[in-house]
Amino acid sequence: MEISNMENTVSHQGKGKILRGMLCSKAARFIAIEARDMAEAARLTHSLSRVCTAALGRALMATSMMGVSLKNADEKLTTILKGGGMAGNVVCTSRYDGSVKGYIENPGLELPPAPNGKLDVALAVGWFGDMTVIRDMSLKEPYVDSCPIVSGEIAEDFAHYFTVSEQQPSMVYLGVRIDVERGNTLSAGGVIVQTLPNCPEEVTELLTSKADAISGLAERLEKGEALSHALMDIFSDCQLEILESYQPEYRCDCSRERLEKVLLALGREELLDMVERDHGAELTCHFCGGKYAFSEGDLRRLINEGQEDRA
Repeated sequence: MEISNMENTVSHQGKGKILRGMLCSKAARFIAIEARDMAEAARLTHSLSRVCTAALGRALMATSMMGVSLKNADEKLTTILKGGGMAGNVVCTSRYDGSVKGYIENPGLELPPAPNGKLDVALAVGWFGDMTVIRDMSLKEPYVDSCPIVSGEIAEDFAHYFTVSEQQPSMVYLGVRIDVERGNTLSAGGVIVQTLPNCPEEVTELLTSKADAISGLAERLEKGEALSHALMDIFSDCQLEILESYQPEYRCDCSRERLEKVLLALGREELLDMVERDHGAELTCHFCGGKYAFSEGDLRRLINEGQEDRA
């Protein structure tokens, strides 16, 4: 039995950074991320191919940047890309501090380069499905929204989601640079720029003109440039103000206790079936590969606990 929504206390510390701030006299806002260590941790955790490292790395960065908008430690945000591509679904979950975990269903998939010579993320992810965002605010029901995937390139799909589902015109860049021979992550960086209500047209035009400069962020980070320095250069004429800083990381905090709660939620009949048929159960976390074994005695204890709770 596999459980895909649990959390293991596995943390990959690194020098990642998220910066939030304002542009053009507060007519627009930005979030930017440096996440080489995050993408590399995901690659090592899941034994990702080159194209899957790029795909999952992009999704992790976008989800991490969205996560810092959460207000409380018990809230979480999940993004799911179901594009119908050979890589399968891409699932990421983030917290308010930018920590994030994720997986891709077919992590070993490798594809020939796209016609432009780059990794063919669009073909791997596909563009025949939907992107779903789930915000769990620790209320009775989470907030769920979705929109069609437009390209499978992920950055364009997040930009489309912001514009269509949140009515927030956005420019999104997500770049992951991979060592072609070794497959390791050389750099990863992303930027989300969003204009605010009543933003002057000339400001929108100015920010749009920055697209080419923003697209070079991952390459600048690979050369060792600090994220803050690169942003100040790219937006040198946009009155950039950095207001907040975070240190994101790839972290899965699944635990045996959480998995026991999942088993309890399956109900008495399902647990009895596991006892009689398998004499136990082994649960695997999709986010980190952690395995948790439950003996027949463990399952019988959970059955008894469930009966006591209902008494």
